[in-house]
Amino acid sequence: MNSYAPANAFKPIRSMRHSLGDDPMSTMIEATGLKRTYKARGKDIEAVRGIDLSVAAGEIVGFLGPNGAGKTTTLKMLCTLLAPTDGSATVAGSDLRRDPVGVRRKIGYVSQAGSTSSEAIVGDEIISHAQLYGIDRRTATARGKDLLAALDLSDVWSRKCGSLSGGQRRRLDIVMGLIHQPALVFLDEPSTGLDPQSRANLWTHIRSLRDTLGTTVFLTTHYMDEADSLSDRILIIDHGTIVAEGTPAELKKRVSGDAITLTLRHEVDARRAAEIAGALTGADTPQVEAHVVRLHVPDGGRALPVLLADLTKAGIDAIGVDVNRPTLDDVFLTLTGRSLRD
Repeated sequence: MNSYAPANAFKPIRSMRHSLGDDPMSTMIEATGLKRTYKARGKDIEAVRGIDLSVAAGEIVGFLGPNGAGKTTTLKMLCTLLAPTDGSATVAGSDLRRDPVGVRRKIGYVSQAGSTSSEAIVGDEIISHAQLYGIDRRTATARGKDLLAALDLSDVWSRKCGSLSGGQRRRLDIVMGLIHQPALVFLDEPSTGLDPQSRANLWTHIRSLRDTLGTTVFLTTHYMDEADSLSDRILIIDHGTIVAEGTPAELKKRVSGDAITLTLRHEVDARRAAEIAGALTGADTPQVEAHVVRLHVPDGGRALPVLLADLTKAGIDAIGVDVNRPTLDDVFLTLTGRSLRD
């Protein structure tokens, strides 16, 4: 990002708590009717069809969508890399259309492709990037070393970027995106290509961006477990519109509730258990297969004790009980008809 800001516009990293982030009621992103239309072979193609979204300061928000859903286009608009065709948005307190430079000064952007040269020295890359924001060399060095330490990279300052592991390189990309102390950072597919251990390590550091540095995180990912683990709230986009939003738990509740499976000693017990289970509030029609009963309820944690107590009163002994909650994959498939990897 080619915007410049005076070095004294930023606080030292050790005491960094972003002014917007200090107020839990403040809004970091507010978009209304945001659209983007492309021209292709003389026709208008609506990539984003008027989305409304809001991100509070201090949140980690996961932004999910299948390929071609408008996710990348939306991200580029919010980062000022692509001008909206219509609609409005305020990002980190600055108007997206009237003050894009103000937006750039307050946000960090970590692209999927990365931003470092393999032959460059880590410290040199950090300092060069900081100078694009008008930060002097001494301040950039202090901040860069503090950030590297915070992300478990204390010993890489003098190493070539190409000598780092994949996980270290991704964490270095995050350092580059945070060097100007943005109130909001956009992470585009941050763990793509990493092994499971490196991914889990990176997740810990992403959480620390919010918990330790007070940074709001807007995250895109193709990994459902990543979205589930990291996100305070999830937005799902499909065909250019937001089709669902909520906490991971709230979204999972939208998919037929929790599944309860009862294993009984005898088939006659199973039929009686099915009648009792079917009377639970919100339960669907139980399915009976031999001595096994299956049903869905809105909240398995609340329904199960009631069900077991009713079975005991009826003299029915369940020899096996399973409660399975829906996953985000189930949610995504239900809402879009596709898996996220598709």
